[in-house]
Amino acid sequence: MEFKFVISDPKTKKSYQIKKGADMLIGMKIGQTFDGHMIELKDYELKITGGSDTDGFPMRKDVHGHMRKKILLSNGLGFKSKIKGQRKRKNVRGNEISKEISQINCVITKYGSKKIEELVPKKEEK
Repeated sequence: MEFKFVISDPKTKKSYQIKKGADMLIGMKIGQTFDGHMIELKDYELKITGGSDTDGFPMRKDVHGHMRKKILLSNGLGFKSKIKGQRKRKNVRGNEISKEISQINCVITKYGSKKIEELVPKKEEK
């Protein structure tokens, strides 16, 4: 299973994208930290902040499990109301990483000896 990792660096305010297979992350939840060597970032520690599934539905921290659920939203992740007080029932994904997840958003909590620019491959320009 290959995931697309979007890694945010709070020091430089930049984000980096890596495509890696990391089956060890299946079962982890939003808010948990994992060692960066799983995605070839030595000495780094990353915290899961969210993600989305293969169909584009966002993960929400307050929805438990790995299933897609229809919940009533008034604001926040997955719904932006245009009218004051508007609520809508929307599909969202739970807070647990499963095989259906395609993108995992992370933030760096502990830095390694090398800079992240050296470890992440450069994006090819068209």
